[in-house]
Amino acid sequence: MVKCLVWDLDNTLWQGTLLEDGEVRLSDEIRKVIVELDARGILQAVASKNDHEPTWQRLEELGVAEYFVLARIGWGPKSASVREIADKLNFAHKTIAFIDDQPAERAEVQFHLSEVRCYEAERATELLDLPEFTPRARTVDSAKRREMYQAGFRREAQRAEFTGPDEEFLRTLELEMRIFRATEVELSRVEELTLRTSQMNATGVHYSDETLRGLLADPAHEVLVTTLEDRFGTHGAVGVLLVEKLARVWHLKLLATSCRVVSFGAGAVILDWLADQAARANVHLVADFRRTDRNRMMEIAYRFAGFDEQDCACRGDFAGSPAADGVQRLHLEAARRNPPTTMRLIAPELGAGVASPA
Repeated sequence: MVKCLVWDLDNTLWQGTLLEDGEVRLSDEIRKVIVELDARGILQAVASKNDHEPTWQRLEELGVAEYFVLARIGWGPKSASVREIADKLNFAHKTIAFIDDQPAERAEVQFHLSEVRCYEAERATELLDLPEFTPRARTVDSAKRREMYQAGFRREAQRAEFTGPDEEFLRTLELEMRIFRATEVELSRVEELTLRTSQMNATGVHYSDETLRGLLADPAHEVLVTTLEDRFGTHGAVGVLLVEKLARVWHLKLLATSCRVVSFGAGAVILDWLADQAARANVHLVADFRRTDRNRMMEIAYRFAGFDEQDCACRGDFAGSPAADGVQRLHLEAARRNPPTTMRLIAPELGAGVASPA
């Protein structure tokens, strides 16, 4: 799926060339594309060779400036602008699309960023019909995605101005994390997280809606969703856990968290909570991990939480369920953990099924 579309402006997003024509026009068809992509949760940005101030002013006059999470407007190479946008969003290049009316500009981007998908301006009105721009499901978070990223940039700006330790800054955010059992209402959010998250996905496995429904109906499995919010607004659904409860061990089949909340220590908080729950239930934890070219940070999170390759009698519970190819099963002898000091955590007791604040 495309996660961000980067627009050229002159004779692509709008009709005309701003510096030459003075007046440019935005067609109703293109406006519809912008609004609909936003509703689908696909971010949009600008890479334009123009002077920044009059160009951004024109986008505001046309009533579409708010739809663009980032704008690189200047006279440098388009490939540099697209790269900066991908880096700022922390998106893989294969999830970025670029649309421009100039063949030379598309070729320049393609040469330097081979995984970025490039489209001719004439295809702009076709984008809504293309599968890579058509998510399988719309979630509560889809329509809010742009606002969540824009709030994230405001947080980053405030962090840059903050002079104290990171931990103190996090406390100023008034973070609140909720972990709760998924229902059918949340299934599309869970599926979307397994699809969209690559850097903080422990196995890289995508769980379909059908599979998730089956797990919801299985009393031996826990399907858990994590949300996060702070004084800037909601981060939406930022994590998913799939846990199978065996006799001596809980099997963490999947942990995926949004890369947007890595800097808040969300993964560590989730793992500490799960380890504490396992300790309360007097069971060990075994987590599936498959190394990919992008999930090194997740491996570090597991190691930091204490998971290793230690042999243990609890692994006998997996005798009839061998690991899939390339999957390591990391072991943790769970011990009680302290609640987080930088956020309020509201989560269920997995043994009792009663939600209570940590």
